[in-house]
Amino acid sequence: MSQGDPTDNALATIASILDHSDRRRGQDRAASTARAVADERNDDKPASEEKPAPPEKESAPAVDAEGYSKIGPGPIASIRFRWTARRGDDGQYYVHETVGENTAPVVVGPLSPDAAIQLVDEREGEARHRFERLKAEMAARVDTAELIRLGGGEA
Repeated sequence: MSQGDPTDNALATIASILDHSDRRRGQDRAASTARAVADERNDDKPASEEKPAPPEKESAPAVDAEGYSKIGPGPIASIRFRWTARRGDDGQYYVHETVGENTAPVVVGPLSPDAAIQLVDEREGEARHRFERLKAEMAARVDTAELIRLGGGEA
């Protein structure tokens, strides 16, 4: 392969994705164990010891919608999505969706502050779900190719 072969870049990207997912699995296990221990501790307390949740304020969003932003997953910045809520001149909020750094945004709105935050969260969640599915599919293909290679290509 030549030095500028796009296959090298693709393989490096795949390797970095798989490497990060292996590290994350260990972190996820530790976090789920910590949550389970905390849940057990909370289950041991009588209901009278639990503090009631403070009432939520309905008039204002929990987070300031102006500038609220999330970035999609992925190892390559030039194809990574970004969603940002912005207040328009009319006082309504608009969500700007961009791909990479120098693209014109696709604008969704007008929205309330809560709806803008919810849209940013939903879009980022959907992108993360699709990315995780793609990683799993790529890992399965790598595993299958490895099995074929080790087995001498016999079916």
